[in-house]
This record gives sequence, C-alpha cells and structure tokens, in this order.
Amino acid sequence: MPIYKSTEYGNIQISLDAIASLAGGTISECYGIVGMASQKLLKDGLAELLGLENYSKGIVVRQNDEGLVLDLYIIALQGIKLSEVIYEAQKRVKYVLEKTLEVKCNTINIWVQGVRLSK
Repeated sequence: MPIYKSTEYGNIQISLDAIASLAGGTISECYGIVGMASQKLLKDGLAELLGLENYSKGIVVRQNDEGLVLDLYIIALQGIKLSEVIYEAQKRVKYVLEKTLEVKCNTINIWVQGVRLSK
C-alpha cells in the first residue's frame, strides 16, 4: 500500500518499493555494511549479496498507524563492533527517510544475514 501525500500542487504517491530502494541505498553507504542480503538464506546458511537493482528483495516495508516499519537484511563487515555499526545504520536510515519523505519511521529492524571480509 503506497503512501499518499497532498500538496498545494497536487497529490503524491510513494510506492513501498521506492522507500525500500531509498533505505537500501542509504544503508549500503554506512560504514561496516558490505551490502544488502536476500531475505532467504541459501543452502548451508549462506546469504546472497544483492546488487543495486535488487534492494527491494532485501527490505520489507510495512505501514501501520504509527508510521513505517522496515526490516533490512544485510551483510556486515568482519572485525567490527556490530552493535555500534547497526545502531548508527538505524539512525541514518531513519533520518534520511524522515527528512526525504516526511513520513514517520516507527521501527527499523536490521537482520545480519552474514559476515564478509571486505567489500
């Protein structure tokens, strides 16, 4: 279900895929994040690293009464403090979505699907 906004110039409709692409691009730029991962793990528990055009496969966007709820599936960099990197990534995604789209982000869940040596 898309987000609808009205302005003095007309109506705006923002699809959930557009929100997913914006969130995926934002989190991929964060330090310690190698890239987006598929929601489903492959055989032997390995995660698939997604390209720029497939961010929506690694993000689930839902809308409730309080705002947006995002589930982001990522692959992190090995040798970093995951809790700090994930916390900063959550803050950055929330900030970018709220400033860019002017919608409230209620929850941003980040699921680490795997750890890699480098980008």
